[in-house]
Amino acid sequence: MFGFFKKAKSAKELDRIIAEITMNMQNNYKDAAQSAFKELEQRFNEMAESGELSEAQKSEYSVKIASFKERLKAYSHKD
Repeated sequence: MFGFFKKAKSAKELDRIIAEITMNMQNNYKDAAQSAFKELEQRFNEMAESGELSEAQKSEYSVKIASFKERLKAYSHKD
């Protein structure tokens, strides 16, 4: 009956990770940003497979993940 609370909690967790990535990028913490991005991808995939995310959330976060993936492609101290 209250399944929407579960979905809101899932979205909050992904939003927290996105905020962490953004903060790390703003502070030029490249390794931390890369690590948080990997966590975001992993949690998103887990949540999508287990049905914790609605189709709208899957679409929204897929776009955000694709954007971060492009921005973080060459974002490291190894350059």
